Amino acid sequence: MSAPYVFNIQRFSMHDGPGLRTTIFFKGCPLDCPWCHNPEAKLFEPELMVTEGEKKLVGRQYTVEELVSEVLSDVMFYDHSGGGVTLSGGEVMAQNRTFLLELARQLKAKGISLGVDTCGVAAQTGFSQLAKYVDFWLYDLKFISSEDHKKWTGAANDLVLKNLEFLNSLRAKIYLRMILLEGLNTSADVIEETMLWLKTHSIELVEVDLLPYHRLGQNKFAGLGLEPQTFTTPSEETLRRVKEQVLRYYPMVRVGG
Repeated sequence: MSAPYVFNIQRFSMHDGPGLRTTIFFKGCPLDCPWCHNPEAKLFEPELMVTEGEKKLVGRQYTVEELVSEVLSDVMFYDHSGGGVTLSGGEVMAQNRTFLLELARQLKAKGISLGVDTCGVAAQTGFSQLAKYVDFWLYDLKFISSEDHKKWTGAANDLVLKNLEFLNSLRAKIYLRMILLEGLNTSADVIEETMLWLKTHSIELVEVDLLPYHRLGQNKFAGLGLEPQTFTTPSEETLRRVKEQVLRYYPMVRVGG
């Protein structure tokens, strides 16, 4: 079993699901989003990145047992806050499936709540196999237009929508995450089209998280020798309007995640 590469294990996270969570970030993603705040997660292999003036190798392999041991040290925080472990990336569902299944099995055997953050671009088989271990999904929906999705991420959104429908058919707990980039996917028409698609397909959601674009990861692009692209953060007026639109379809809407 080939272990995937992990580039960060973040403790006491409050933005990756309910309660205090330990988030494991895997390297490698099938998408190439130019606004990504973790550009060091795009490649599946380790790479050098300049951080605070020093070159550091980003990405190392862990065994399943090592990862389980790492997160077990935080169990008392999970118990008191209703938290647990979230798998993120990169893209979790693009990693070695055998490894993921064994990691999920061992975490659930320890009674640890498990969440998965995904862009949805992966084979449905992986979702089907992992779903029985996963308590909730943080599901990214960047563009409802397949053409726009391909233009900005490098891949169409067919799998994104199909896998969202599939998880919904399993009655999975889904937190829908919508990255908001002013002028790209924040217009009233785009938001309305997105909401209508979700309702037409009877998608049940625990919550919709509206995630305004930010520039916090731009220094990482420079550290990797890459030129970052700059996008516009939505105004407060835009965020209010988008939230009001979404609230007409779903009762639980949060700005930030």
